[in-house]
Amino acid sequence: MAKDKIAYVCSNCGQESAKWIGKCPSCGQWNTFKEIRISNDTGSMAAKSAATSVRKSLKNEKNKPLFLREISSKDEPRIDMNDEELNRVLGGGLVPGSIVLLGGEPGIGKSTLSLQTILRMPDKRILYISGEESAHQLKMRSQRIPHEDHDNVQILCETSLESIFEHIKEVKPELVVVDSIQTISTEDVESSPGSITQVRECASALLRFAKTSGIPVILIGHITKEGTLAGPKILEHIVDTVIQFEGDQHYMYRILRSIKNRFGSTSELGIYEMQQNGLRQVSNPSELLLTQDHDGLSGIAISSAIEGVRPFLVETQALVSTAAYGTPQRSATGFDQRRLNMLLAVLEKRVGFKLIQKDVFINIAGGLRVTDLAMDLSVIAAVLSSNVDTAIESGWCMAGEVGLSGEVRPVSRIEQRIAEAEKLGFQHMIIPKYNMQGFNHQRFNIELHPVRKVEEALRALFG
Repeated sequence: MAKDKIAYVCSNCGQESAKWIGKCPSCGQWNTFKEIRISNDTGSMAAKSAATSVRKSLKNEKNKPLFLREISSKDEPRIDMNDEELNRVLGGGLVPGSIVLLGGEPGIGKSTLSLQTILRMPDKRILYISGEESAHQLKMRSQRIPHEDHDNVQILCETSLESIFEHIKEVKPELVVVDSIQTISTEDVESSPGSITQVRECASALLRFAKTSGIPVILIGHITKEGTLAGPKILEHIVDTVIQFEGDQHYMYRILRSIKNRFGSTSELGIYEMQQNGLRQVSNPSELLLTQDHDGLSGIAISSAIEGVRPFLVETQALVSTAAYGTPQRSATGFDQRRLNMLLAVLEKRVGFKLIQKDVFINIAGGLRVTDLAMDLSVIAAVLSSNVDTAIESGWCMAGEVGLSGEVRPVSRIEQRIAEAEKLGFQHMIIPKYNMQGFNHQRFNIELHPVRKVEEALRALFG
């Protein structure tokens, strides 16, 4: 009997090596190479059978090269998921024949989101494959989710890839959900489920199935302690779409964010609220802000931000206090730490506020993480409000990017930002002066305050 081979694979990018290496030459990460054992006999037999099946499938399909003008440009009809937030993140619905990876931390609600989505699709025959929970557990979970009883969803508790494909041939589903990809294993690879090789081979097999059959597949994956999807980085390259379910278990709001999407924009996000009977869609994201009244409290500023195509108001909280241990601290939750340091340097140099001996803490309320540059003005306003312990009057909001010279730079989609603020009852809004050009600001009832520099914005807020 031939001796098994030993190989080493990078857990971050999937790079293979004949010997252990401290630093991966592909991704540059340290101590990521893991040992895997490859059986000579079974490995060669599996490779031969896989190659034979691939050749047969290629013979059946008569492919030929086509000119670009010969290829149809019509968009394929997408599958409606009966969920506006999920449809938006996917780019308008699920594309037939695509493979989607849904990632998130344990307990964040990935299985609940998947189960409640397929239970509300009565017109599709769906196969839900669970490798983590039993059929009884899934039944108990489904009873908490309000839905009508239909015979279109079938549950399969299985971890063998070969058995899964046999059941798929029998059921002939129109949508396949795998929960989770880390629990599925194939007999062609001699390693434990969840290992680098198993995850990669199972995902590749499911990808071939999706592309050849036209049946979409949704894979559920876990997040590691480092915040990345478990398994090799190559898993993200295999799939068509990667969406991540984010949120703190101590908060009731969850954010569905698109990281990679071959069929839509990656700037879209969906917002849900975790309830006892499942996840509720949040169609108005600004309700994250308007749930509490903060009249008379310093260090709070409201900004009109945009993520994707959706405008919503964000509450920026700041706390400035004297450094207790000599070295000032700079901490930001939901906001870029380096950008906070830059804005504090602008305040120090251009405006003349001395914050070098003070601790500064920034928090975006509701557990959100916002990357819109229009948040700069609200961060500076909240910091100064906390520093002088003076509250910003209610009814004021703002939007503007701050440059290194202290100027307020224009932002995109200013009309949508103004309309959202007016709809929610704000009377005053600070905007960049350059944004006053190109649109009819007379049709808005909200009073606009155009500014060119940070000093003008602070003078309008604090007098």
